[in-house]
This record gives sequence, structure tokens and C-alpha cells, in this order.
Amino acid sequence: MCTNKTIDIDSLLRSKMGDKANMVPRFLANWLKRILHEDEVNAFLWESRNEKGVPWLQRCVEYLGMDLQVEGMENLPPANDGRKYTFVSNHPLGGIDGVALGALIGKHYDGNFSYLVRDELMFLPGLAPLCIPINKTGKQSRAFPAMVEAGFASDKHMLMFPAGLCSRRQKDGTIRDIPWTKTFVAKSIETHRDIIPIHFGGQNSDKFYRIANLCKALHIKFNIAMLFLVDEMYKNRNKTFRITIGKPIPWQSLDKSRTPMEWAKTIQDKVYNLQK
Repeated sequence: MCTNKTIDIDSLLRSKMGDKANMVPRFLANWLKRILHEDEVNAFLWESRNEKGVPWLQRCVEYLGMDLQVEGMENLPPANDGRKYTFVSNHPLGGIDGVALGALIGKHYDGNFSYLVRDELMFLPGLAPLCIPINKTGKQSRAFPAMVEAGFASDKHMLMFPAGLCSRRQKDGTIRDIPWTKTFVAKSIETHRDIIPIHFGGQNSDKFYRIANLCKALHIKFNIAMLFLVDEMYKNRNKTFRITIGKPIPWQSLDKSRTPMEWAKTIQDKVYNLQK
């Protein structure tokens, strides 16, 4: 039985809105609790409270009933070769794909990796030890470059989702990331890290993509679709996911024939070609 609430919607509303939180209709607060699966998530976090890092990720994979079919394990460099790598993947699910890849990479490299993740995920006690939080807005925005710099300068492998957001449905109906940012290219060259491309197969519900695209069409800045990611996680329970690991891309090959942004697009395309 859960005796401690990591996720508390009522407290969150009060912290963000102060006395105005009392003006939030009860039905809306209850809807938020339901869409964020407050009771279920808190129960799991309480049950797994003594686990941290990779064991916690593995516990998540079991809890979600994920069947991971991995191709290309032979492309993962040995754990004891003395080198550091940057692992980059598409981000179709916006949450459990990161959990699955973290469990996979973490097991192979004995937990010696870090995520670059949105700072909202730091509230998860089991995940936090593996994370370098990203907040490009607000008070932490000035620290962002230094945090990324420290991550790449460390002796840990880096696991990144260069899109920053989970995939969206394109006009042609395909599910694909928005254009990847160039940070992983520039920093991998600077710190002499080969890049390991990974494709994660999967998608969220049609409802999720309709909401995301509607917000984009209406120029709504707040990422409303993000509110539904926990619900999407539960919809994706007990499913099979195909993970394809590509051959390492030597950092020396990322020469000045293309800009870092162009290399980012090239590697993003390479990732999507892995599914073929």
C-alpha cells in the first residue's frame, strides 16, 4: 500500500497557483489525476522505492510488460574498451522508450551512462541518479550549456533523444521525430565520442497525435500533448517493441564537409533507415 505520494496533483496545483488553486474545478483536478494515473504511478514508485538507476529501469520494463526484441547487439562496443560513446535514438513514445533503452544500455555498460532529459523527470527518485536535467527556459536556462558540457566531459556514456520531444505524425501519415538538434554532433566531435544510432519501433495513439497536431496548428506554446504521455505509457503496456542498433559512426567521419546541423539530419535519417 502506498503511504507516500510522489505525484500529488493537488499539491502541484497549489505550488503553481497559490490560493488560485481553489478556483480550479474539482472535475478538472480529478481529470488530471486520472490522465496522469496518480494512484497507479504512486503505488509503483512506492513499491520500487528502494531501487535506483538501472535496477529501477529494469523494474519499470517488467512492470510495463515490455517485450523488447533487440537486433544489432553486436554493434554495441565492448564495455571495457576504455572509450565513451553517444547513443542517439528516435523518441516515438516519449517515455517508456527511454526507460527501455536505459535498461538495455545500462545493463551492457554496468550502469555507466547518463541521460540528457527534460527536468520534469527529476521527480522520479529511481531515475534521477542517471539524469542530466535539461531546462532551456526559466531559472536553469543559463546553466544548460555548462550541464551539457559537464555531461560530455564526464567518463560516462551519453544517451540522448536529439528531437527533445516525442515523435509526431507527419502530413504523409508517418510517425517521425521533429528535426534533431545539433548538440550531440558538436559535443561528440569535441569529446571524441563515436555515435551509436538506435531505432526504437513503436507509436502512441491516434488521439495523442491529433492533440499534438491541433496544438501546433493553433500555435499553442504549452505542450498539452505532454500531459497525455503517462496515459500513453499505460496504453502501451504488454506490447512488443523492436529495437535496432546500428553500426558506430566514428566521430572523425563527421568532418567539415557538412555543418553539425546537416550531420544531425544525416544521422537522423540513418536511424530511420534502420527500421527497413
